[in-house]
Amino acid sequence: MRHGNMAFRNANLMIEFALAMSQILDALNRDSFQNFELRIGMSVGPLVAGVIGAQKPQYDIWGNTVNLASRMDTHGEPRKIHATTDMGRVLQAGGYRVQSRGKIRVKGVKEPMETFLIEVDSKRNSSVSGEPNHNNTNNSHSTI
Repeated sequence: MRHGNMAFRNANLMIEFALAMSQILDALNRDSFQNFELRIGMSVGPLVAGVIGAQKPQYDIWGNTVNLASRMDTHGEPRKIHATTDMGRVLQAGGYRVQSRGKIRVKGVKEPMETFLIEVDSKRNSSVSGEPNHNNTNNSHSTI
C-alpha cells in the first residue's frame, strides 16, 4: 500500500472513530441531561511509540505529529475536527469536504499555517462519512 493511501486509510479510520465518539456523547448528554461537547485535533506524519515506566508501564506516543494534533484540538471548535495542512490535503485528496480556516499561529510552528475544519455530525452528513463526497466545489468559504 502506498504511503498516501495508508495516510488516507488511517485518516478515514480516525474520522469514523470521531463520529462514533460523537454519537456516544450525544446519547450520554441525552441520558444525563448534560451538554458535553467534543473537540478533535488531527495531524498526519511520523511519530515514536513505546512503553515507558518500570513500576507502572504505560504505552505512549511522542513527536511533532502528536504535538500538532494536540495544538489542533486546543485551537479547535466544538463538534468539529481541526486538521493540520497535511491532514487537510490527505482528506481533500480522498474526497472529503474540508473547510479552510485560513492561516493561524500555532505554538511551536514558526510561520502561521493553514488549517482545516471538518464538521462532526453524528447524523453522518455528507461532509464526514464512510463514503467521501467527490463533488468538490470551491466557494467563498474556501470549502474544498
